[in-house]
This record gives sequence, structure tokens and C-alpha cells, in this order.
Amino acid sequence: MNLHEIEREALHLSEEERAVLAQKLLLSLDTPTEAEIAKDWLVEADRRARELDSGLVEAIPAQEVRRKAMSLLR
Repeated sequence: MNLHEIEREALHLSEEERAVLAQKLLLSLDTPTEAEIAKDWLVEADRRARELDSGLVEAIPAQEVRRKAMSLLR
């Protein structure tokens, strides 16, 4: 069975079955471990905190970000 045939068959699955299959396929990819992800988030949080503390960036209130995002989606 080739990729095209697998894709065609997969698209005939129910929505729930496709979701389960998609999750299994994504998990089968070379993904970082939870420890690696946690470390990366700590590095990113530290970088962002330093930028805020130094005045390099300015915080934007969540409501403003949400308002702008919603206007872009319209």
C-alpha cells in the first residue's frame, strides 16, 4: 500500500478515528522529551523576563492582545 492509498483510506475513517490516527502519527515523529520541552520553556521565560526587566520590550495587556486577535479573525 502506498502513501496515496493510505491517505485515501484514512480519509474515510470517522472524525474520531482520524483524530486518534493523527495523534499517533504526530507522536511517532522525533519529538523532544517533556524534560527538554520544560527546559526550553524555562530558557524562553528567562529571556522574556530579562527583556521586560531591561525595558527592551513592553508588556501588552491580555485584553488588548485578545481584541487585536479577534479583529484579525473577522
